[in-house]
Amino acid sequence: MAVLSLHKAAAFVDRERRSGKTVVFTNGVFDLLHIGHLRYLKYARGLGGVLVVGVNADASVRRLGKGDGRPVTPENERAEILSGLSCVDAVVIFNEDTPAATVERLQPDVLVKGADWEGRDIPGRDSVERRGGRVVFAPFESGYSTTRILDTIKKSRH
Repeated sequence: MAVLSLHKAAAFVDRERRSGKTVVFTNGVFDLLHIGHLRYLKYARGLGGVLVVGVNADASVRRLGKGDGRPVTPENERAEILSGLSCVDAVVIFNEDTPAATVERLQPDVLVKGADWEGRDIPGRDSVERRGGRVVFAPFESGYSTTRILDTIKKSRH
């Protein structure tokens, strides 16, 4: 339940793994947290004893092309909100376009992505599977997205 540097997150993960816990990692932008995000994170947490969430830094979000004015919520606030959820044990912000380097450093036992990622290249997959971990696809909650929320707000203002 803390926002950690990558170095401190790695130390946390090592301690938790030594105590016998399965470490789960997932990542995302998590801009304007909504029920789809919460259900996804709860699902991920149910796959192990510890959930670490990687959050795209603001510059990374802009490079992803999420749209003008994105992210709406700054990275430190998005990370703090996530760290306040009971299903999240630690949060780490990453600046790269993908979380591959973060996954490589943390070496989670389970890497979780949404079902919409099936059939796509999963950053960090090789690293996780090489050490005997697995990739799990969480059920996709259609109808929930930050983009949809922002579109609804824009329409209501016209």
